[in-house]
Amino acid sequence: MATPIIMPRQGQSVESCIITAWNKKVGDSVEKGEILFSYETDKSSFDEPAPEAGVLLAIFHEEGDDVPCLENVCVIGNAGEDVSAFAPAGEDAAPAAEAAAPAAAPAEVKVEAEAAAPATATEISGAISPRAKALAAKTGADLLKATPTGPNGRIIERDVQSLLDRGLTVSGAASAGYTAPVDGSGINGKVMLSDLNAPAAAPAAAVAAAPTEAEYEDVKLPNIRKIITKTMVESLSTMAQLTFTSSFDATKMLAYRKSLKTGSEKLGLANITINDMILFAVSRVILKYRNANAHMLGDTMRYFNTVNLGIAVDTERGLMVPTVFHAEKMTLNQISKEAKSVITAAQSGTINPDLLRGATVTVSNLGSMGIESFTPIINPPQTCILGVDCVTTRMKEVDGEYVPYPAMGLSLTVDHRVLDGADAARILKDIGFALENIDLLLAK
Repeated sequence: MATPIIMPRQGQSVESCIITAWNKKVGDSVEKGEILFSYETDKSSFDEPAPEAGVLLAIFHEEGDDVPCLENVCVIGNAGEDVSAFAPAGEDAAPAAEAAAPAAAPAEVKVEAEAAAPATATEISGAISPRAKALAAKTGADLLKATPTGPNGRIIERDVQSLLDRGLTVSGAASAGYTAPVDGSGINGKVMLSDLNAPAAAPAAAVAAAPTEAEYEDVKLPNIRKIITKTMVESLSTMAQLTFTSSFDATKMLAYRKSLKTGSEKLGLANITINDMILFAVSRVILKYRNANAHMLGDTMRYFNTVNLGIAVDTERGLMVPTVFHAEKMTLNQISKEAKSVITAAQSGTINPDLLRGATVTVSNLGSMGIESFTPIINPPQTCILGVDCVTTRMKEVDGEYVPYPAMGLSLTVDHRVLDGADAARILKDIGFALENIDLLLAK
């Protein structure tokens, strides 16, 4: 019996996912548990295993497609079964089935790095996904210059988008008689009707040798970088952001960290770090300042009675901000364990998307990279973000003498629409005092 495979919903906030790779093609035998395809949300990546053994009968979406959650992606069953009933609205299983046809089938497009024979319009028409075909028809993309990246040399939607990004299009007047690729004379290289009757280009041997090495490379932004770009631009263009800096004496905090390193194992404690202590202090101090533990939603303020700590994390895929929920109710040891759990999940790319939302205040620590001061950008709709700087040696007067001490810097960016300068100064002063007296804070 044919079984459709849907796009899973990875978290309540996720509406769609992008297919990043297919491990199987139509006609392949599939064992239960084998990975059919990989996909990603805006922040996490996942693999989809086969729920049962069978044959991959149809593929409805190609690599690069943004697929709504719970929509059918492919079908597994017995060879010869009818799968048309499982095709999503607007999709057709037939093109995917043709992809599994023998190599001799005329519909397949073969593209090499330096193709000797360009594809014709007839050849292309049978090896293009429905989405790609619709986009090309709407925009006049020059399909004869497409480089297929789909399974079995199939042109998919992102290949058409690549043509449009490079300005490779064909005018409506030229489209009917356009059967072999030519250089266009129109705007941005658009193929015009007059180009179809132009003299043939000189033989390749007569053309001057091209440079052996390209001067540049165009690479499409990955989905996560697009999200980061959108969020950061929105943040800076919609808020009145202002950053304040201060420092505190980290002597007691560093001494406490040293004692933890020697005795935590005997007491069964987590590997508590400086960053964990800062998260703990923020969770205790920030509740005193309603506007700093809040979301600004247009002309409405949403004040939280709990502290959901966002932690800025550097990952291979880009910046992520996982959340430790209800941090004000946790001990230092509990915050340390939970922070490490969400950070590890974010870095591995397997974090539940629901853990990447809902933060009420964010902490970004660049101290380990030697940064002495920076301007962290607020993650909307939050109203502030605390940047943590490195430890430097400074001097202070004690009993008439100047003595050195370890100073840690803090950089607080606030939304000046809801937090005044005096508010920011008080927040920094209280967090600094709490960390200077970490032993007293833990005694509360």
